[in-house]
Amino acid sequence: MPVITFDYEDLKELGIDIDKEKLIEVLPMMGSDIEDFDDEGVKVEFFPNRPDLLSVEGVARSLRGFLGIEKGMPEYEVRDSGLEVTVDETVLGVRPYIGMAVIDGVRFNDKKLKQVMEFQEDLHWVIGRDRKKVAIGIHDLDAVRGPFTYQGVEPEAVSFTPLDSVCEMTPREILEEHPKGVKYAHLLREHERYPLITDSRGNVLSIPPIINGELTKLTEKTERILVDVTGTDERAVQQTLNIICTSFAEAGGSIKSVTIKRPDGEFRAPDLSPKNMTVSVERASRLTGLELDPETVRELLMKARMDAEIVSEDEVLASIPAYRVEVLHEVDLVENIAVQYCIGRIEPELPEIATIAEEDSWNRADEFIREVMIGLGFQEVMSLMLTNEENHYSKMRLEVDERVEVAQPISQDRTMLRKSLLNGLLEFFEDNKHEDLPQRIFEVGDVVYPDPEMETGTRVVKKLACAVTHSSAGFTEMKSIAAAVVENLGYEFRIEAMDHPSFIGGRCASIESRGESSSITGFFGEIHPEVLEGFGLEYPVIALEIEFREN
Repeated sequence: MPVITFDYEDLKELGIDIDKEKLIEVLPMMGSDIEDFDDEGVKVEFFPNRPDLLSVEGVARSLRGFLGIEKGMPEYEVRDSGLEVTVDETVLGVRPYIGMAVIDGVRFNDKKLKQVMEFQEDLHWVIGRDRKKVAIGIHDLDAVRGPFTYQGVEPEAVSFTPLDSVCEMTPREILEEHPKGVKYAHLLREHERYPLITDSRGNVLSIPPIINGELTKLTEKTERILVDVTGTDERAVQQTLNIICTSFAEAGGSIKSVTIKRPDGEFRAPDLSPKNMTVSVERASRLTGLELDPETVRELLMKARMDAEIVSEDEVLASIPAYRVEVLHEVDLVENIAVQYCIGRIEPELPEIATIAEEDSWNRADEFIREVMIGLGFQEVMSLMLTNEENHYSKMRLEVDERVEVAQPISQDRTMLRKSLLNGLLEFFEDNKHEDLPQRIFEVGDVVYPDPEMETGTRVVKKLACAVTHSSAGFTEMKSIAAAVVENLGYEFRIEAMDHPSFIGGRCASIESRGESSSITGFFGEIHPEVLEGFGLEYPVIALEIEFREN
């Protein structure tokens, strides 16, 4: 999860004079986890559902409400900068959306420059999905001259000096030679044109989402900045721009809008208009276990830095600031009410429920599968349902397809829900290369597929996977294991030859069998050497994966 570091003096400069002990006590009540602290400052980890707290200015703004220093929604004046950016049709098929804003009156020193860069990279991950969805550029405005153009160019069409370089490079050279270009080349490589932001004199500001130009690099002398946010999701682009602008405004900057001229129309950014939503007092009381009244709910929402108005005896209307992008439903307002009341003060209660418990049939099936696998000499492992595209697809030699993605992932390792158990077993082998061989492991667990026909949009499927590694592991051994597993589970063992990208050609077979109440499909064989290399494994691996379905 994103970790931000700030000094106690930073908070004092932002209007919060609080002793260290009190701050360490309060921060976890706001939904953070303190990583470390000393006499100078603190390292705090925030959940990615609150990207507005990824800067010290955002933390201070929220703290002032929690401590009762300020209440209600902050007001930010947005004046017109007179600047505009034209979005050319050539970029629409690559990275179609852009937002821009100007911030005047900023003050930078070495520490502030570092904090801004960390803030930018945290947002790249939390909202931007590692720049795929959103990418941010922050420029010294005095180094360029508007109006600006956002266009798609051919890889060799222009050249400029990228950030932290001394020589000019074409966009293609940047993707092939520059460290940032190599890291993020996969975001543009499939396109014939690359996005480019230029000023009225043809100077290059950046090649989103890769890197800015050295020309607009921020320094301690910078006083006016131009913020650009580009991406593939219009809503995420505007949300990110709002968070950045309001954070700089908390530090004393003045926000100025930029006109975005698109082929389908024009608008000004940023748009800091609040969103209105009502919350039921009765529902908030029931969900929190508190005895609330409309006035108390209004006060608690005001502490959460929202404006609030009592509509009736059971409804309070909340005005939600533009930077609070995580408030989507009424229950999110209830959560804010609980946080501002102080979760530590809420007394836990046992529910008054009388039931007769009975083990779920699928759980009984799980236990039987575990008994079979343990009887065959396997050791059970349990991995997280969350994985990432690199381990799930790239390392397994699979094509990326439809999947259930995590909207606001906690880390880069957990960005999607798994559709297979095999990569989790190989990750386990990778982490245990130092242990003795042979290693025989299995896992029983759920995987999730996108399914628009289901009410939830997803389909949960139970799977069994096992894997074995040692110096002479081969197809014949895995075939005997697969036969023992399938027959002990009560199915007939019927196989056919199969080609699978994760397995060696000619050494993979499919399984399909139907029982009285359920059926199975699956495959087994020898893992491909390129897969082994991807997970850093030195010895052969044989594996089996079976999917269970109710008839």
